[in-house]
Order: sequence, then C-alpha cells, then structure tokens
Amino acid sequence: MATSDPWLAALAIAGMAVITLLTRAFFLLPERELPIPAWLREALRYAPMAALVAVVAPEIVLTQGQFLPTWQDAKLYAAAAGALWFWWRRGILGTIVCGTLVLLGLRLGLGW
Repeated sequence: MATSDPWLAALAIAGMAVITLLTRAFFLLPERELPIPAWLREALRYAPMAALVAVVAPEIVLTQGQFLPTWQDAKLYAAAAGALWFWWRRGILGTIVCGTLVLLGLRLGLGW
C-alpha cells in the first residue's frame, strides 16, 4: 500500500486542479454572455465590499474570538485613522500607511 501513496496524492492534486479550473472558468466557457437579471447584477456590485468588510471587521473588533475588553486597543484607532485618511484623500496607499503608522505608534509608544 505504501507504493501507491504518491499516486493517490498526485491523483488528488490533479483532481483539485481540474475542479478549480472548471469553477473559475465557468463564466468563460459559454460562447455567449449568460443572461443575469438586473437585480442580481446590481447586488453583485456590492459583493467585493461585503467580502472585505466580512474579513476586516472581525479583525478590528475581536481578539481571540472575544470582543475587545477596552477602548485602549491600537487596532480601533488605526482603523479610524485609516478611514479618516481615505475619507480625506481617497487613496488606498495612504490609507494603509496612515493606519499602519498609527498602529505601530500606539503599540510601540504606549505599549497597547
């Protein structure tokens, strides 16, 4: 049985590659554009923002699966500073730099 283990691993990797290729190329395979209702097309415009919020928001307000016990957490102030920078300048790079500088400043300077 030990001699077939590399073959099973290779078969599993090939199978996952085929499934990944098919699922990612699903919208590229048809020859004509698939009809999408207007309400679904409108809803899909908000999907990237919803996914981003779903990933980032828990990282800001939770620590080890629990809500932050105090307002003295550098993540809150860094997120607020980044949001203010984006509101003021509308630049992604500046938002990241501003949030990171506030986070590092509070963690290194105040030990938060």
